Amino acid sequence: MNDPFKDRKLIIRLLFLGLALMLALRAFYLQVWEDTYAKKAEATAVSKLTLYPSRGLIFDRKGELLINNTPVYDLMVTYNQMSPDMDTTEFCRLLGISKESFQERLHKDFKNDIRFSKIKPFVFLSKIPAETYATFQESLYEFPGFFVQVRNIRSYPYKNAGHVLGFIKEVDDKDITTSGGQYVLGDYVGASGLEKTYEKELRGQKGVSYILKDNLGRDLGEFEDGKKDVPAMSGKDLTASIDIELQAYAEKLMQHKIGAIVAIEPKSGEVLTLVSSPNYDPNKMSISRNRGPAYLALANDSLKPLFNRAVMAEYSPGSTFKPVVALLGLEEGVIQPNQSFFCPGYYSYNTYQWGCHSHPQATNVTKAIQYSCNTYFFHTFRAIVDKYGFFKPQQGLDTLVSYLYDFGLGKPLGIDFPGEKNGNVPTSNFYNKLYPPKKGGWKSPTILSLGIGQGEMQLTSLQMANFAAIIANRGFFFAPHLVKGIRGEETPLIFSKFKKRKVVGIDSLYFEPVIKGMKKVVSAGTGWAAYIPNADIAGKTGTVQNPHGKDHSTFIAFAPANNPQIALAVYVENAGGGGRFAAPIASLIIEKYLYGKVRAALKYRENQMLNANLIDTTP
Repeated sequence: MNDPFKDRKLIIRLLFLGLALMLALRAFYLQVWEDTYAKKAEATAVSKLTLYPSRGLIFDRKGELLINNTPVYDLMVTYNQMSPDMDTTEFCRLLGISKESFQERLHKDFKNDIRFSKIKPFVFLSKIPAETYATFQESLYEFPGFFVQVRNIRSYPYKNAGHVLGFIKEVDDKDITTSGGQYVLGDYVGASGLEKTYEKELRGQKGVSYILKDNLGRDLGEFEDGKKDVPAMSGKDLTASIDIELQAYAEKLMQHKIGAIVAIEPKSGEVLTLVSSPNYDPNKMSISRNRGPAYLALANDSLKPLFNRAVMAEYSPGSTFKPVVALLGLEEGVIQPNQSFFCPGYYSYNTYQWGCHSHPQATNVTKAIQYSCNTYFFHTFRAIVDKYGFFKPQQGLDTLVSYLYDFGLGKPLGIDFPGEKNGNVPTSNFYNKLYPPKKGGWKSPTILSLGIGQGEMQLTSLQMANFAAIIANRGFFFAPHLVKGIRGEETPLIFSKFKKRKVVGIDSLYFEPVIKGMKKVVSAGTGWAAYIPNADIAGKTGTVQNPHGKDHSTFIAFAPANNPQIALAVYVENAGGGGRFAAPIASLIIEKYLYGKVRAALKYRENQMLNANLIDTTP
């Protein structure tokens, strides 16, 4: 009889023998024929590498590239992964740094765990030039704990629109702590201009790659074949509203001058050009090792080229404000289109006189605007303020202020751009504090200068260009904006506010005598220097008193008057009358935009403006 236990023992022995043979063969294969696991066995860490996205590009309204990306190399280090035996002399030689710099860059405030940690990588040396990186990368494996991260910085094909485009910077502690984990040390963020406004759209999304490293810090390949890696997503590309050719031309006209130009497409609110002068080449503010000195030079310049005069400088509008006063007087019924006020060359009240220049009698609103009659608009302004009685100016002034707010004056227009100022439209409360009732109070003659856009009235060039667009549109506007949309996408919700038509509450009929007067300003009035054959320009000059020097020159206009394609404001500081510089500069911008070039008949005017230097450069 067979012993069942004996057979079972044999089977178990054979099974163990077979398993042992299989293991031996597998070990032989792994050790002799396949070295993957041998390499992975040497690995001591999995390194998490952040993949930085390409920042979104910005194009102008015609598709011209305004901002590009240029790769740079940042050398990262994880302190705890460094080898104590690394050759620091060779390391410093390859990177062109001193040993003192090596120690300074390596030893951080590791107690500040928001910025630095010994177990997390931080930037050791940023923005390494391509030629230095090419040499260093060959020896990188000799320095455990160090690795190179490719980043993108901005470059600019054009030397224009620095204020509009803005620049990026490295994040600071505040950026990091308020970002909700979005930013870490070494990240870049929009600091000004469109880079700042559209940071969320432009920045893209970071990715991550997991890399196996050996005990010497050398890369062994992807962790788990890259299954856990997340690719970076590039930022969205934007189409700006500006015309870079027009922008460059406007900046050229404003060379050696201080002031601002804003041009708007009336039917859409799209900003065609936004100039602050003096300006700067945006390439100077690109992140590089040379940006520090360049920024200091711009910041210390007495002419303040970093200050954006187009949206931040608050100016008295002067006589460019008179068309608005006329519209409000007509709407309130205190004057009629054919209203006449006698002007003896001045306006008087009691023993006071306010001057007016010599001109034919202003027998109606149209001629009052054509001749820019101060007396006419003093009468009109007082009629608005005193509508409810001479001793009740508060109600009349606040009615006027309410209209001005509808025009977008005295408060931000909401442009998609940082730093926009309010301007100042003084209210009855303002004057009640300035002239308290117990000290005699105030009446319409007290604030008479507001009627011609002076006194406490302060507006930005953007606001002046926008009210030119309102007149061009016969009573409505769209909020000015600098970005048309995201390329390749339907209009997102963030742009919906720029599609809302805003009505100012003035009957469209009242715009006609005002526009007729503005056309006559150019054809046979104070703005004759803006005349262009066949352009049909409507405009208004302004000469703003300046207690510190020459008067400021300003001009608003739109064209063609009956089918407006462009509305603009030009403000030139210390330039004299509005017709001397602001008007001819505006006409050249209109000429360039409507016809694509400056025709031969206007070359003399162009040369005058290009060669004019209004900045005192004497030491």
